Amino acid sequence: MDYKFFAMISRMKYIDRWALMRNTINENLSEHSLETAFIAHALALLGNKRLGKSYSPERCALLAMYHDATEIITGDLPTPIKYYNKQIKSVYNEIEENAERQMLSYLPEDLREDYAPLFSRTEEEAELWRIVKAADKLSALIKCIEERRMGNEDFASAERSTLEAIHKLACPEAEMFLEEFIPPYDLTLDEQC
Repeated sequence: MDYKFFAMISRMKYIDRWALMRNTINENLSEHSLETAFIAHALALLGNKRLGKSYSPERCALLAMYHDATEIITGDLPTPIKYYNKQIKSVYNEIEENAERQMLSYLPEDLREDYAPLFSRTEEEAELWRIVKAADKLSALIKCIEERRMGNEDFASAERSTLEAIHKLACPEAEMFLEEFIPPYDLTLDEQC
């Protein structure tokens, strides 16, 4: 039998993000997911080393890799639309749940239970999903900074609101990342080296 899960996952590279914005450099879902995984791994390590947490950095990275995978089916619904009101958010949540089930159906039966937690946010992994959410926002902030540095002022408002959203998460690991790792994004390559 042919299972199309990984053929679908490979389509992440065709899903562009920031559809309502003029982009200097396009970003696809695959690129965003990898960057989010790198950041989630770092946030978990910061929490473990500095805050006495016992996160699994590898699990955080894995959850981040799949955190938007349902967008292969749903597309990337822009944030202003997704959160416009409770009714839209509720309907979109239902659409995402259907996409999760569809993605899982593309796997052999004996693997589905292993992949299901990578799509559905479980209570057991709520702390890890909090880290992934912060990493997701940090990745969005990085995109905004990169666009601003390229002279694209269309991202100025998004940069401010994304930074505000990160602060609202009250995630100390994200605050550490902001302080220690975000400033170099405003440097040129020569300045970084």
